[in-house]
Amino acid sequence: MQEKDFAIVVRDVSKDFGEEQVLKGVTRSFERGRIHGIVGNNGSGKTVLMKCICGFLFPTWGTVTVNGLRVGIDTDFPPDMGIIIETPGFLPNLSGVKNLELLASLNRKIGLEEIVTTIRRTGLDPCMKKPVSKYSLGMRQRLGIAQAIMEDPTLLILDEPFNGLDKYGVAEMRKLIKGLRDEGKTILLASHNQADIDELCDTVCEMDAGVMKIVRGDNGYA
Repeated sequence: MQEKDFAIVVRDVSKDFGEEQVLKGVTRSFERGRIHGIVGNNGSGKTVLMKCICGFLFPTWGTVTVNGLRVGIDTDFPPDMGIIIETPGFLPNLSGVKNLELLASLNRKIGLEEIVTTIRRTGLDPCMKKPVSKYSLGMRQRLGIAQAIMEDPTLLILDEPFNGLDKYGVAEMRKLIKGLRDEGKTILLASHNQADIDELCDTVCEMDAGVMKIVRGDNGYA
């Protein structure tokens, strides 16, 4: 395979916070059009790695390349990416639609029609007027997924996307994520639930104390 076949290429990435080394020489390439799972305990480095891929953090050393662009060199925040990392943040006094309209106004790629379609796709009612402050945790999580996918990005970074969802919601969102892969999107997924990983992921890596190892690979590419 050539580098263009990979949506994300991480090379010898380490990240220090003071004297603590949170990532230790992580090297991994993530093939396009697949769901790549990352597992590991809290503090293992999963979220820090995702933040380095998104441009929220820069590695202490090593390189991250997303869709051919080196993060921190060619681009600070890779384009064409949808993200959920940690708890999705919204303006509490506005409705879900109004929140997504504000976010969409930053890039001006989509309008109200696409927002309404996406909200329906995640199982929410676009006509609901109540503010996000009145949403349940599961509804907020659905709205977070909606904001990640609404601009139809080719790459999704999803850190614990099923938090707060009941079993029916999890089943619906798993189906949605499988459909996104079938559309050709590349998805990087972190989940504490082994069933999510087993059902959804084409490849699986494990983070442990900042070190990544391949659990279920893709023909050995690394």
